[in-house]
Amino acid sequence: MKDGIPAQSQLHALFPNLEEGLYDEMLEHGNVKEIPAGTTLLRNGQTIRSMIVVLEGVVKLYQEDDEGNEFFIYNISPGQACAVSLVCTYTQEQSQVTAKALTDVTALTIPLQYMDKWLAQYKSWHYFVIRTYRARYEELLNTVNEIAFKNMDERLEFYLKKQVRQLGKQVKLTHQEIATDLNSSREVISRLMKKMERNGWIIIHRNSFEWIRD
Repeated sequence: MKDGIPAQSQLHALFPNLEEGLYDEMLEHGNVKEIPAGTTLLRNGQTIRSMIVVLEGVVKLYQEDDEGNEFFIYNISPGQACAVSLVCTYTQEQSQVTAKALTDVTALTIPLQYMDKWLAQYKSWHYFVIRTYRARYEELLNTVNEIAFKNMDERLEFYLKKQVRQLGKQVKLTHQEIATDLNSSREVISRLMKKMERNGWIIIHRNSFEWIRD
């Protein structure tokens, strides 16, 4: 990326198989934003007027109740779009989830009018939107499956592996943050992670952990 503008080669790498004219329009009409870790990109109840795609970094999507309890849904990685922003963009509804930058993030936001135009004009954009919906739906089903059919140690293993795939082997998450995502207690998560450390799966650091299991 140069001077805050993504190179066309970067867009090709992150979003393959789009028409050449679509890459040009993404560069012309998209707005690149540099977002520090911890920043909220999308709030519950917010009306979305642009679609968000991630160029660099990871965005966490979760739902929050009136008491501040969180339910982790999924992460959005480079080359992926926020399916919620796609839905809200086309229907102009209010978001029912919150999106927060888990790391420093570079995001490309695209105004509403271009979403409608591209859907009609570019077949590759239509396919991209469908793939995004499908991927997010499958990920949500996996999350529900973990909650409904797995015990907490299995859910924790599934969750940690997902974080490692998206963030690397050393992940900056506290036990409390993990417990919040899994709707558990810090004490339970600490106990299970210490067990994983004894079994040689992870190394626990202050406010982070390192995955060492093959």
